[in-house]
Amino acid sequence: MTDKKFALFDTAIGDCGIVWGEHGIVAVQLPMSGDEKTRLRIHQRYGDIEEAAPTADVQHAIDGMIELLDGKPVDLSDIELDMTDVPEFHRNVYEIARTIAPGATLTYGDIAKRLGGVELSRDVGQALGRNPCPIVVPCHRVLAAGGKPGGFSANGGVATKLKMLAIEGAKVNYTPSLFD
Repeated sequence: MTDKKFALFDTAIGDCGIVWGEHGIVAVQLPMSGDEKTRLRIHQRYGDIEEAAPTADVQHAIDGMIELLDGKPVDLSDIELDMTDVPEFHRNVYEIARTIAPGATLTYGDIAKRLGGVELSRDVGQALGRNPCPIVVPCHRVLAAGGKPGGFSANGGVATKLKMLAIEGAKVNYTPSLFD
């Protein structure tokens, strides 16, 4: 039996999901192509957990994410995350990412340098690709070299990342190509 629960909530980019336990937010699920697919993804990752009304702390997190995705420069750094099952290197990457203000960006290399050297850039990208709490850990604010968008593993890929950055007013060096 698990103590985790989840809820769906509506945002400017679609219906997101949030998973929480007794020690904080465990995950945020970016929108899939419908509520049932979002629920399915949560169940695939976290098993047969109960859909429930959010606690006050979880509702605070939801409200902040909704406001942020409505274009308000909300600081989500006070939201308590449960990173118990997250490797230490990834936690360090996420801690740095959480310091990036709405509308601002860093590159994978910027974060890698803070963690010991630019040669860690690929590891930073891999950690961000496994980010369990997008929006709260704003991996969408981390760009590739030259201000290019880089990858984004959420549904919609780079288009979702660019939409989130546009909502926040961030500048991205991006011209779509035939290969996008």
